[in-house]
Amino acid sequence: MKVMTIIGARPQFIKAAVVSRAFREHRPDVQEILVHTGQHYDTNMSDVFFEELDIPEPDYNLGVGGGTHGQNTGRMIEKLEKLMMEIGPDWVLVYGDTDSTLAGALAAVKLHIPVAHVEAGLRSFNRKMPEEINRVLTDHIADLLFAPTETGRQNLINEGISAKKVKLVGDVMYDAALFYKEKARKPNLPIELDASPEGFVLCTIHRAENTDDPQRLKNIFQGLGNSGEQVVLPMHPRTKSKMAQSGISFPDNVWVIEPVGYLEMVWLEENCKCVATDSGGVQKEAYFFGKPCVTMRDETEWVELVEAGWNRLVGADRDDLTNALIHVSKGVESKMLYGDGFSGGKVVTSLC
Repeated sequence: MKVMTIIGARPQFIKAAVVSRAFREHRPDVQEILVHTGQHYDTNMSDVFFEELDIPEPDYNLGVGGGTHGQNTGRMIEKLEKLMMEIGPDWVLVYGDTDSTLAGALAAVKLHIPVAHVEAGLRSFNRKMPEEINRVLTDHIADLLFAPTETGRQNLINEGISAKKVKLVGDVMYDAALFYKEKARKPNLPIELDASPEGFVLCTIHRAENTDDPQRLKNIFQGLGNSGEQVVLPMHPRTKSKMAQSGISFPDNVWVIEPVGYLEMVWLEENCKCVATDSGGVQKEAYFFGKPCVTMRDETEWVELVEAGWNRLVGADRDDLTNALIHVSKGVESKMLYGDGFSGGKVVTSLC
């Protein structure tokens, strides 16, 4: 049996590490062909992940990246289709909600190759988000859908997808958090920064809805500055570029560092006071490590975290962000929001 796994962005590398390990442990007879589209092509944003997560080097790197959503998706489909015709996989496995996800699913379905989607059923109900379009389309052409939560499973059924196609397996990111927690390492931080446990706020900003809107981006940094908290910000290349274009400066209490690998990110999440982010994955990781999260978006796919009080949505409102960081509080303890830590094995068992 041959499974072609398609990845292209940092969160997908982490998820794929979990499932690839499960293949090796539970089904070593399965041949997994790992294809990196090149969507994240910066060395600090991509290559380092394969090294530190102990993921085998991709069998193929398509080198597609740096263009618009349409350009990237079209080029990926063209290259993936050719590769699938050469290899003839029994399944194509895709993750999450990126352009790589949609391209892999479209290329496979047109060749009548079954598609399995890990992290299916998530919905923000905001069709302006490219990620929302990617995941909805992928879900509706997939043959096997692995939902991380009961909410995700119900979303799929509500949209008319057969319950027989849907498997509630939990979140493979929780598997990753448990596995890599002991391997976490401290990143290079400024000597002047107080990096004592719970002495700083960890912040990540990368979504286009924030970075591509100068006013939203300005509001966010004003809110961070007005909080007076020590804020550690691993700088995403897109955010850095957009700030320069808009002439937005960093507040004195925001400590900018280079992008970090996953193991360094885990250390930051374990040691911070709270998290401020617009990332879907980081919202969950904050919860995995028992840290409150302030989300700089108007909606979230991870509604369970909001309902349990672990996540507070503030959009790009300067004052709401400031107040949320100053008056941050933990939510209600709930141990099973995202499974039992064995989601990767369940994916492999269902697929094989």
